[in-house]
Amino acid sequence: MLLSEGAEVAICGQREDSVDRAVAELAAETAGKVKGKAADVKNEEEVGELFRFVDAEFGALDVLVNNAGVGIFRHVRELSVEEWKRTIETNLYGAFYCSRESLFRFETKGAGYIVNIGSLAGAHAFAGGAAYNASKFGLTGFTEAMMQDVRSENVRVSYIMPGSVATEFGGHPQDGADWKIWPEDVAEIVQMLLKLPPRTLVSRVEVRPARAKR
Repeated sequence: MLLSEGAEVAICGQREDSVDRAVAELAAETAGKVKGKAADVKNEEEVGELFRFVDAEFGALDVLVNNAGVGIFRHVRELSVEEWKRTIETNLYGAFYCSRESLFRFETKGAGYIVNIGSLAGAHAFAGGAAYNASKFGLTGFTEAMMQDVRSENVRVSYIMPGSVATEFGGHPQDGADWKIWPEDVAEIVQMLLKLPPRTLVSRVEVRPARAKR
């Protein structure tokens, strides 16, 4: 959506093949400039390499959207230590690493915008969601504190809290999840936030499916 309006976009994913495929598909659909690089956001060194790639390809950074996420849903007793760490480090550490790199660049530029994609699970716990809830509650607190840190620096910070979204771990519409929010809906909200005048900040957006599950 941002590409269609002339934005230059860098995308990231864990697997190089999926990043290359997404870049090719987006480039075929729009005339906007899109580049991609594989990186694991829970790895601080790879995040640094990603942002140096963005510097080299685009020269400046205006907006960061933190959208990486892992969902592992188990009873606490059944959660492995590795599953716990993977969830916390991807959903929370990753947002910190990427936000920190962005803020260094926004400080030099004198402006910027960070949009963190959280979840209603960051305010409402549920059985089986211990790791996911912990990561998203943490992301909510981190985002709100960061917003206060940078409000006087011409940097805006928002977070979007969707409910059930039709993603890989949430079930696709073709699998009977057509009642859920679609990823494109969340993208439209990001676009809406970025279009607001610089004097205005919508700090938190809660989003729910319009229809209940059948």
